[in-house]
Amino acid sequence: MFKVMKQLFISTNKDLRHRIYFTLVALLIFILGISIRVPGTDDLSSNLGFLELLNTMGGGAMKNFSIFALGVMPYITASIVMQLLQMDIIPYFTELSKQGPTGRQKINQITRYVGIAFAFIEGYAFAFAFIGKSGDPLEYLYIATVLTAGTAFLLWLGDQITQKGIGNGVSLIIMAGIIATLPQMFVTAFQSLVTFDTAQVAALGIAKFILFVVVYFAIVIGMIFVQESERRIPIQYANKSTSAYGKAAQSFMPIKINTAGVIPVIFASSLISVPGVIARVINNETFSVIVSKYLSYTTPVGFIIYVLLIFFFAYFYTFIQLKPEEFAKNLQDNGGYIPGVRPGEETKKHLSKVLTRLTVLGALFLVIIAGIPILFSNFTSLPTTVSIGGTGLLIVVGVALETYKQLEGSLLARNYKRGYRRK
Repeated sequence: MFKVMKQLFISTNKDLRHRIYFTLVALLIFILGISIRVPGTDDLSSNLGFLELLNTMGGGAMKNFSIFALGVMPYITASIVMQLLQMDIIPYFTELSKQGPTGRQKINQITRYVGIAFAFIEGYAFAFAFIGKSGDPLEYLYIATVLTAGTAFLLWLGDQITQKGIGNGVSLIIMAGIIATLPQMFVTAFQSLVTFDTAQVAALGIAKFILFVVVYFAIVIGMIFVQESERRIPIQYANKSTSAYGKAAQSFMPIKINTAGVIPVIFASSLISVPGVIARVINNETFSVIVSKYLSYTTPVGFIIYVLLIFFFAYFYTFIQLKPEEFAKNLQDNGGYIPGVRPGEETKKHLSKVLTRLTVLGALFLVIIAGIPILFSNFTSLPTTVSIGGTGLLIVVGVALETYKQLEGSLLARNYKRGYRRK
């Protein structure tokens, strides 16, 4: 890592530094926008509940009811829906997915339109839920329009980061929002754990805070380890030239333990939050009590449902991303095979078996990461804003690793071209 940082300050990499500076300035604009409240509204004094994840990803924008309150989550939802529609559900989208770069560009354009539509619907629902029935339709429409404009601006800003900066713009905006809440969280944890009544109490509090920080970073290291862990399936191609020892050229198919990333947690959180949204809109006391007792993941029953949903979506999304039947067919068509496994149906069964076992580990990892903050808040006296682990931290780790790899790859490519010119 230090080697990469050192190479950035070489004179020949000046344009790369400018891309990094552009990215930082764009993210600063996003952070500043978090504090700009929707005109005519106040901060949300009530507990956000199921919207806490959205608030965390937006850097506290939902709590402030800022113009960026919805963030880029409507676009993420639209992306997930579009991926599902490409699974032979709507033939038009399936055909677009097979048309290469042109098809992907068209799908991205449609995804943005769908994301803007979702933003308007969500903005109207949030305006109705938080302001209440006392508002008039024009007020709801005004707030929904402002929130939709905020999401549209963030999507444009994300595009600018992707084109003129470094990394994926939308992912970096989500990561910046989560990181923006971390300093205040550590300050709150310090203030809650450390009191200066006596020297002994202060020393004990400082020791607890140090333990909190150590555990926090230990979880980060564990996340990095699991995110980078993969199972390599050996693949041989009979039609490739043989090596000096007479063996066919061999390659590997890497499969990550957590192939689905944070998508299962986002799916599960969104689905389990639907009853809460309905309860807040219809304002029925009986239904609200049922939701709070049995359909909230902070309760035992709700937590079990939450865990089961994460497992279900982990399997669902993994087998969408890596289709064993399609991979086995492509491998056979290209003259490849897995050593010790017959091409065709047996290869499909073997890949399905490997994916099933890996997904168990990946889903268990997601359950632990998503469950730690819930258990932490239930068994400690710290404020709900202080947590360890969680989906937000997993997103930060994943985006940071991908951005670092892109930066490292860009530097390696530049060094290779420079060395090639010298020759």
